[in-house]
Amino acid sequence: MRKFTGDQLVVATHNSGKLEEISDLLSPYGITLSSNADHGLPEPEETESTFVGNARIKAHAAVKATGLPALADDSGIEIAGLGGAPGVHTADWAETSNGRDFKMAMTRSWNELEAVSAPYPRNAQFCCTLVLAWPDGHDEVFPGVMLGQIVWPMRGDQGHGYDPIFQPDGYDITFGEMDRWEKNKISHRADAFRKLKACFA
Repeated sequence: MRKFTGDQLVVATHNSGKLEEISDLLSPYGITLSSNADHGLPEPEETESTFVGNARIKAHAAVKATGLPALADDSGIEIAGLGGAPGVHTADWAETSNGRDFKMAMTRSWNELEAVSAPYPRNAQFCCTLVLAWPDGHDEVFPGVMLGQIVWPMRGDQGHGYDPIFQPDGYDITFGEMDRWEKNKISHRADAFRKLKACFA
C-alpha cells in the first residue's frame, strides 16, 4: 500500500457533511482538505457499473482538475433477493422531478422483493468504496461493507436513505432507529475509513 505523504487532499464531493466527517477522521495528520465545491468542480458523470469504478471516476477527475491527490467514495445498498439491486443505482431509485424521495425507493425495494417472493431473512448489505488517487495515476482502494437484512415496515427517522428498512446483523433495530454516532462506529463507511487510515499512519 502506498502511504500518503502530502499535506493537501481534495475530497471529491459537494456534500459538506461528508467533508466534515473526513476532516474529523484525518485531523490528526495535519492535512489541509478542500472539496470539489471549493475548487468549483462539477460532478463527473458516473458511468461505471461498480462502486469502485464510479469512485475512481470521481477521484481521478478531481486529481486532473486540481493537480492534487484526491479522495472519493461511492456507496449504496445491495439487496440479495433483487440480484444485488439497486447497487450503484441506489440514489437513482429515489430520483423524482422534485428531488430524491427515499420513501418511494424503500417502498419500491420492498414491493419488488414481494413480487419475487424473496425468502426470509431478506439479506442485504450496505457498501462503501473509497478511492485515494495521486497525480501520477496511482490509486488505492478501500472497500467497506455492513451486512444486514431488509425489514418492513420502515422503522425510525434517524440517518438517511434506506436506513429505516436496513437492520444490521447483530442488532434488533434498524439504522433508522440507531443513534447516528453508534451507526457511524459500525457502518460500511466506518469499515472503509478504518482501512483508509492505514495510508496515513
